[in-house]
Amino acid sequence: MNMLEDIALLPEEQNIIDSPDEISVGRVSLEHRSYYIVITGRGEMSAVPVGRMYHDPSPEGMPVVGDMVEIKIFDEDPPHAVITSILPRKSLFARKEAGKRTGMQPIAANIDTAFIVCGLDANFSVRRIERYLTLSLESGAQPVIVLTKADICDDVEAKVEAVEASAAGWPVCVVSAYTGIGLDGLKEHLKADATAALLGSSGVGKSTLINYLLGKDAQRVQEVRNVDGRGRHTTTSRQLFILPSGCCIIDTPGMRELGLIDIDDGLAGAFADIEEIARNCRFADCRHEGEHGCAVAEALEEGRLEQGRFENYLKMKREVLYIKRRQEIGAAAAERAKWKKIRKMARRFKKGGNNR
Repeated sequence: MNMLEDIALLPEEQNIIDSPDEISVGRVSLEHRSYYIVITGRGEMSAVPVGRMYHDPSPEGMPVVGDMVEIKIFDEDPPHAVITSILPRKSLFARKEAGKRTGMQPIAANIDTAFIVCGLDANFSVRRIERYLTLSLESGAQPVIVLTKADICDDVEAKVEAVEASAAGWPVCVVSAYTGIGLDGLKEHLKADATAALLGSSGVGKSTLINYLLGKDAQRVQEVRNVDGRGRHTTTSRQLFILPSGCCIIDTPGMRELGLIDIDDGLAGAFADIEEIARNCRFADCRHEGEHGCAVAEALEEGRLEQGRFENYLKMKREVLYIKRRQEIGAAAAERAKWKKIRKMARRFKKGGNNR
């Protein structure tokens, strides 16, 4: 069985497959640290990146689930592959690296639809949904907000209304894997020859949705804590599944941190209402902090703009600005270290020449 027939290939990717060269193409279906599984024309097989990807990484970084990659297959028992390069990505969901580092951490590639999953339990947070929405729009994927656990929520309508007010017009689906509510509507967003990804915190029901869509228990699930609705990391690696419909869907572990990095387009899309209001401020450089003629302050006072939404918008803008400053400081320090090393080598060379 040729599993690549279940994946929509771009013309340039098909050309690689049809090429008489030893290099073929595959798609990363599982990523766990430095261990990969790729879908090839000969089925799934284990793979490792070529050595230079570790020592001299390209701007794309290391492969992630969803990546189309060039591979070289070794006919051993069992067959395995070496990933030689990453083919151009049409979309990339990424976040800032966890902790104090300021680099980008790719999560999943070549996504058409980003399902932002949030439970209607103690873990419910409109502000977190806004953050996921921003990163999804920045990635190039089309977001769909999925509110799970409708069967245990007493105020579904109020929470849905709050989410729709912050969804920037993107679809909002309410589902329950326990009762089956809304699950058929979810399938409308799972088109053949497309790729979707489930994104959200631990315990929101991503693995349960995967099992329902596959029609089998492919992913392990666990109970969540009643006090805060949080779950343990049941899913520990990113994995791509092919649904009976032909749609590919990526399950991702819950993310405790969702740091922002380089999200100008995402912010403009997720908070288009605020940016539209801000265009009517009297001064172009208005900081929306009580200045005379501030249209945003007027909208807040009149109730046309929610205070919490505006504060979250400012918080994310400050966060991105802080990361950019740290990156600039780090780049300047690296440049100084580079020239210090060059000057040191030059002095050694000059000293060696004088001793001849």
